[in-house]
Amino acid sequence: MKPIPHTLIQKVVGKHLRDLRLAQGLSQEELAYRAGMHPTYISGIERGRRNPSITNFYYLAHALDVHPKQLIPSIPLDNKGEENDD
Repeated sequence: MKPIPHTLIQKVVGKHLRDLRLAQGLSQEELAYRAGMHPTYISGIERGRRNPSITNFYYLAHALDVHPKQLIPSIPLDNKGEENDD
């Protein structure tokens, strides 16, 4: 089985972060402030252009008041990259 491309994983994780942020009514700027990050870094994660460290996942989880495991969406192993390029 071929591994899932890292770019696909980053896009799926970024979209999930965006969905969580919007569900709480937060702007990227507010999330960045709460997490101690720069808004352009949040934007990069949400667009799938950045690969955040595990430490940053903890900061983001704290800022969103969720458990860190809630930031990692499930991606089917047979996914071949059919996600839309937002």
